[in-house]
Amino acid sequence: MSTKKICIVGSGNWGSAISRVIGQNCSPGNKIFNETVNMYVFEEDIDGRKLTEIINEDHENVKYLPGIKLPTNVRAIADLVEAAKDADILVFVLPHQFIGRTCDTLKGKIKSSAVGVSLIKGVEFIGGEMSLISHIIHDSLHIPVAVLMGANLAIEVAKEDFAEATLGMDDIDHARALRPLFQRPYFRISCVNEPISVELCGALKNIVAVGAGFVDGLKYGNNTKSAIIRLGLMEMMDFCKVFYKCTDKTVFFESCGVADLVTTCYGGRHRRLAEMFVLTKKPFDVLEKEHLNGQILQGPQTSKKVFQMLRDKGHLERFPLFVAIYKVCYEDLSPNDLIKELQQHETHAHV
Repeated sequence: MSTKKICIVGSGNWGSAISRVIGQNCSPGNKIFNETVNMYVFEEDIDGRKLTEIINEDHENVKYLPGIKLPTNVRAIADLVEAAKDADILVFVLPHQFIGRTCDTLKGKIKSSAVGVSLIKGVEFIGGEMSLISHIIHDSLHIPVAVLMGANLAIEVAKEDFAEATLGMDDIDHARALRPLFQRPYFRISCVNEPISVELCGALKNIVAVGAGFVDGLKYGNNTKSAIIRLGLMEMMDFCKVFYKCTDKTVFFESCGVADLVTTCYGGRHRRLAEMFVLTKKPFDVLEKEHLNGQILQGPQTSKKVFQMLRDKGHLERFPLFVAIYKVCYEDLSPNDLIKELQQHETHAHV
C-alpha cells in the first residue's frame, strides 16, 4: 500500500510551526504518510541567501519562525505547482488574501483525488457575500476540504507546549482519517462534523480580540475584558446561527471556539496591536508594517467584511459589539465608546 504524499501550502509563522507537527508524523517508520513533506515557500532573499536554501540546509525559517528547528524531512520548494502536483493531502496555511490566486495557480495541476485541509483563519467577501476559505478551495479545485482551528499560538506549538485543535469536516470518518497527520502528544485533535462553525470561529474571534486589545489600551481590567469575551462569544454563536444555520452549540466549547477566543484575547497579535492602536493613535496599517514582519492583521479586515454583511442583511442592531469594533477601526469611533456598547448591550435572548 502506497503512502500518502503531503504538501504544506504556506510557510509563514503558523505554516512553519505546523510543518514541525506534520514532519514528525511523517518520519521514517510511519505506515500512512510519505516521509518527505513538501512545503511551498514564497521565495525571499535573506542576507544574500534564498529562504528555501536556508530552510533546506539549516532547517530553520529564520524570517517567520526564528530559533526553531524544522524536521529534516520538510523540503522547501519555491514553485507552488512543483510542490503540490503529487500531493494526496494539501494543507493550506497562508494569509487568506492569497487563497484566490493560489487556487488559480493550482487549477488542473493537482491530483483529482486530493484532499485539502485549511488552517486559514479568515474569510473573503466576494460579490457582497461572505465566502469561507474552505468553500473557495473546494469550488476552485473541486476537492473535499476539512478545516483545522484551535487555540494555537504558533510559537507555543513550535515549542511543543501542550495544545488542542478541532478538525471539522462534514464526514466525521474522513476527519478521523486525517487526524494522524496532525495529532502529537503535545497537539491533541478532536473531530467534529460541523466545519462551518469551526471555520467561522477562526475568523470571528479575531474581531473580538481587537475589542479586547482596545480594552487593554484603555487600561481597563480583567472584568471588562471578560465581558468582551463573553459578549463576543455570544455574537459569534448568533452569527453562525443566523447566516449559516449552524445549531450545534457544543462546537463553540471545543478548542476552535471558546479556547481559541480566550487565547487570542490574551496572547495574540490582534490584542497586542489593538492595544497599540489605542496607546499610539497610529492606524493599523502602520502598526502592521512596524511590528508584523510583513504579515497582515486579519481582525480589522474581517470586522469590515462582517459589518458590510450585517448592514446589507439588516442585522446591525443584533450585533452591537461587532459593529462597534468595526467603527473604532474604520469610522473614527472613540475606543471609549466601545465601553458604552458593553453597558447597553442587549441580552441575546434570541440565541
